[in-house]
Amino acid sequence: MEPLEITERIKERFPDEVLDIIEFREQLSVAIKKERIVEICRWLHDEPDLRFDYLKDICGVDYLGKKPARFEVVYTLYSMRHQHMLRLKAAVGEDEAYIDSVVPVWIGANWHERECYDMYGIRFNGHPDLSRVLMPEDWEGHPLRKDYPEGGPERQWPGFQEVLDKAKKFKEFSWQG
Repeated sequence: MEPLEITERIKERFPDEVLDIIEFREQLSVAIKKERIVEICRWLHDEPDLRFDYLKDICGVDYLGKKPARFEVVYTLYSMRHQHMLRLKAAVGEDEAYIDSVVPVWIGANWHERECYDMYGIRFNGHPDLSRVLMPEDWEGHPLRKDYPEGGPERQWPGFQEVLDKAKKFKEFSWQG
């Protein structure tokens, strides 16, 4: 099925949820309202002639001051059976930085949603374990936000000295000597 046919099917099934169809460099994205993200994803996953059975990626985007909604969550979907790809985009406001988790649709969303939370502070309602995955648990802030301090947090992370001490201890095992 051609990408435009897929987007038309989505518009037909969810006419009030589709905000825009974006074409860029021969790739299509569908901007949708965030409120029914799980229902839309479940339909894309289960619909026999679409069968988006593989979640390639979920990532966050921070538009700080460039769009009405500060954040966007981007889902890249792929159908192994039909070999077609689709990108969904859902705007998430700064004051309401949350969206429902799609882990019930694709279990692999678990890690991606945790990373998006860790880096941007976007919460995923219903996620089974929304904890940091890249940064230490006691880290303050979300490093990929555009207003995050350039050199890191104002004060040094409390675990930094411990990391330096461990690096020094294990330096003898480094190939650089």
